[in-house]
Amino acid sequence: MREIVLDTETTGLDPSDGHRVVEIGALELVNRVPTGSHWHSYINPERDMPEEAYRIHELSEEFLRDKPRFAEVADGFLEYVGDAPLVIHNAPFDAGFLNAEFARLDLPPLAGERLVDTLQIARSRFQGAPNSLDALCKRFEIDLSVRALHGALVDCRLLAEVYLHLTGGRQPDLAFQAGAGGNAKTVGKTQASSPFRPPRPHAPTAEELAAHKAFVAGLKDPVWLE
Repeated sequence: MREIVLDTETTGLDPSDGHRVVEIGALELVNRVPTGSHWHSYINPERDMPEEAYRIHELSEEFLRDKPRFAEVADGFLEYVGDAPLVIHNAPFDAGFLNAEFARLDLPPLAGERLVDTLQIARSRFQGAPNSLDALCKRFEIDLSVRALHGALVDCRLLAEVYLHLTGGRQPDLAFQAGAGGNAKTVGKTQASSPFRPPRPHAPTAEELAAHKAFVAGLKDPVWLE
């Protein structure tokens, strides 16, 4: 199963206020394991960078000025993610920004049913606890030293680890990786290769029945005879 872990950085909090996407990171998982494949781009938002947003990711207007516009990277991004489920922390935020960018280009939006929101998964598991990406990394003892600032690709890598913890580990189908040979084996295949053993008899023998009858006969008012 192919999934894409996705994160964006933006100029603000609401695309309806004219805020734009300035960075996209996407990281590929296959059967819940990172493959090493990723897609990343900085984007010229064609507007200024508010100080509040700059303090979060330090992507300045000057740095982004010579970067491609969203229209120039949209096709490459869509080709990379394909129709895979998109794993996002606070999916309505990132998907809302991306869909606003797609609307400007008359492209269809990301369908809601393909979004996997790790924030909602975490809230259902850890009700009342902090469930930011930082908080979840600390909960699962994931190294945060690489995250001095917010960055789309760095956050994707952290989120991929968090997602694996939230969903029960890297191999929910109980598949195991062979050691030196590298051949995958499943529990089912391992069981099928075991030698056949006939069922053991469990019925009592005649001697056991006789011994039990004699034992019960020596009891006072045994309930078994009622």
